Amino acid sequence: MKALILEQPGHLTLGQTNQPQPAASDVLLRIKMVGLCGTDLNSYRGKNPLVSYPRIPGHEISAEIVEAGPAVPPQFTPGLAVTLSPYTACGRCASCRRQRPNACQFNETLGVQRDGALTELLAVPWQKLLLAPDLTPRELCLVEPLTVGFHAAARGRVTPADTVAVLGCGAVGLGAVAGAAERGARVIAIDLDPAKLELARQAGAAHTLTGLDPALLKDLTGGLGPDVIIEAIGLPQTFRAAVEEVAFTGRVVYIGYAKEPVAYETRLFVQKELDILGSRNALVEDFAAVITMLSKRTFPLSALISRVVALPDAPQAFAEWAANPAATGKILVAVD
Repeated sequence: MKALILEQPGHLTLGQTNQPQPAASDVLLRIKMVGLCGTDLNSYRGKNPLVSYPRIPGHEISAEIVEAGPAVPPQFTPGLAVTLSPYTACGRCASCRRQRPNACQFNETLGVQRDGALTELLAVPWQKLLLAPDLTPRELCLVEPLTVGFHAAARGRVTPADTVAVLGCGAVGLGAVAGAAERGARVIAIDLDPAKLELARQAGAAHTLTGLDPALLKDLTGGLGPDVIIEAIGLPQTFRAAVEEVAFTGRVVYIGYAKEPVAYETRLFVQKELDILGSRNALVEDFAAVITMLSKRTFPLSALISRVVALPDAPQAFAEWAANPAATGKILVAVD
């Protein structure tokens, strides 16, 4: 069957791979559409330290059930639209024992440590599936990236009493905006791109700032600073700014990594008595919350998607994206 194969950095080809052989507890899926994210771009550019080559990318998935194994519960019937959690969990590490499998020490993500979804058929354990019959293939592709932001809002223990500032309004940042807004918080979205800020307003932000302006942030929070700051950019200066601008006894949530070491004034950690939190991947309840939110049809999905390409055109789309990442929004690959 056809598959998009990343042979080595910068070399993506449309090739052939073996058809999967599902186990008794697996569901065989026909892939409809796959969203691309920064992880895929970093793998293509040779900047993802977790990926090995050759590798089939893709973990933001819209699919349809083809058949279910004999040990699969009866609700997973052929023809149903699904998305899935692309992570594994060992069940033995400290994270898994604490019922936080999203942070499994030995996680393997589809398209990174194991082959992903840019192929015609995929077999997965039924426990990874999420039924979403009301969502379109495009909406299903947005579930996983939005869950990362929703999980960050959950990690920040966001409540209706909070003012939440989100630094960065890419797909993950927009998920954090929507996740915090769904929890009833007042959200301040911060980005340099006016188009992204407009999307943030549509996703639930009450206020937007073009760039991080400490004075304006203080004005919007009565001089106190935000109760929660979610950092979704990954720069040393924004990592530091989150600690500097958050309110006393506030919560700072970091999604992803800074690209280089970060030097802090650690006095602020203690003086403000801050909760500094990492946020990785997502839990099943985050997937369910995003599916519920998308079912309301209030999220600016169409404006977020910049291109939809057929599978044979994906290598050229990757090359153009790598050449000018800032000019490219969300790319979806139509597989079926």
